[in-house]
Amino acid sequence: MNIARKNFLSTLLLVWLTALALPASAQGKLLVPDLSPEQRGRPRSEPVAEALKLVPKNYKFAKDGVLVVGTTTGRLPIGAYALDNRTPVGNAPDMAQLMADSLGRKLELVSVAWSDWPLALQSGKFDVVISNITVTEERKEKFDFSTYRSDLLGFYVDSASKIQSIKEPKDVAGLKVVVGASTSQEQILLRWNQQNIAAGLKPVEVQYHEDDVVLYLALASGRADVYFAPNGIAAYHARNGKSRLVGTLPGGWPQSAEIGAATRKGSGLADAITAAINAQIRNGNYQKTLERWNLQSEAVTQARTNPPGLTKR
Repeated sequence: MNIARKNFLSTLLLVWLTALALPASAQGKLLVPDLSPEQRGRPRSEPVAEALKLVPKNYKFAKDGVLVVGTTTGRLPIGAYALDNRTPVGNAPDMAQLMADSLGRKLELVSVAWSDWPLALQSGKFDVVISNITVTEERKEKFDFSTYRSDLLGFYVDSASKIQSIKEPKDVAGLKVVVGASTSQEQILLRWNQQNIAAGLKPVEVQYHEDDVVLYLALASGRADVYFAPNGIAAYHARNGKSRLVGTLPGGWPQSAEIGAATRKGSGLADAITAAINAQIRNGNYQKTLERWNLQSEAVTQARTNPPGLTKR
């Protein structure tokens, strides 16, 4: 079974389990997401004159009349496949739609593996890539960025947990913490664990669960105490009331970070994309795209072109 198919089936199973756990009055609302290919609830916009004026006259789009956007389709709320197992849905596709609308172009979403998007963007296959990309100084050497979300990590516990707050290393001492392998949050957790051990505190029991259903069952059963994850992903699942947030950290802790839409370096399109995002912030469509996927905690008040990014450690 390929990864995309596995993630799709895991998403469906988690949605089904969530729906069963909810009272009848709650089912069908935001708690059970819209996975239809049609996405009739997706916010739309009229063209934005300010953004159109900023598109360089010599910029060559990948296709006439179209904004071609590359996006990964790994998991909600960022991006996954609809019920047709073909149409990308999630916050990244919603943002892509607003950008295309702002520029008066049709949207073409292309699913791309994370490892493949840099070369595809540089080659001109895509005009933009929207894929939960953290702005870093290293990436800015090759790409321009228009920011649209804060990069946050969150500590989540079962709703019945006695844990109320996690702010610093000592708060996780002796706990069983689930984290993704080879992620920034894993690096932070391991550094915290080293500090705790050096201070004579109990070590963390680090757990890895690739399947979301298994992960949340571990939290509910007490086999795990905490899930340390990208805040957007964990907040999306927390909307069913079964888990809750007890602390956040910037994605580049101790540095702060932002998520940005990537464009080709020096192409000039980034300024137009930034203007488009700011127009959508002003008219309220931006906030609606976040609310659809429970990402309000990661909202920015202003999009920026190439802000300071995370530096190499």
